[in-house]
Amino acid sequence: MPTWIFAIFSFLAIIATAHADGIAEKATLCASCHGENGVPVDPKVPVIWGQNAGYLYIELRDFKRGARASEMMAPMVADMSRDDMMALAEYFSKQPWPNLGQKPASAAIAERAETVANSAQCSQCHLAGFLGASSVPRVSDQSFDYLLATLEAFRSGTRANNAWMTDLMKAYSDDDIKALAAYLAGL
Repeated sequence: MPTWIFAIFSFLAIIATAHADGIAEKATLCASCHGENGVPVDPKVPVIWGQNAGYLYIELRDFKRGARASEMMAPMVADMSRDDMMALAEYFSKQPWPNLGQKPASAAIAERAETVANSAQCSQCHLAGFLGASSVPRVSDQSFDYLLATLEAFRSGTRANNAWMTDLMKAYSDDDIKALAAYLAGL
């Protein structure tokens, strides 16, 4: 995206956020990327409808602090209070998880992904069905593109707000990460 378009979008988002009165009104601003019905407009944007409230709050907080970098999210949270972030997290956690219509991974990919998930002990944090809880995100049925980009960002260290995930992802190959993303997306 050209810098000048990003600057205009950021400016409008800041103005709109400042004028939004209620949480539901503020949440409508999120729909421009995360989707009006919970299905993001870009598959590299995460589903936030039905996501765990604690996790959503932590991510908003990390965007605001700069611990999680995003040119799009930084201006959106710049003037948000802690209470607004908590209210937005709670609001989105109460929305139904959307059906992205993703197909399950093939048997071979699922087997490889299960091997990776078991060796990484993914279910210890993300729990049965990879639904997460509290401050741990749901990763099942999340967009393949988002999952792949996120796992790769953790491995490279460009997503630096969870050192445990960074260290963990360094142990896996590109093919392992692609299999894991495909498997999780299709759950």
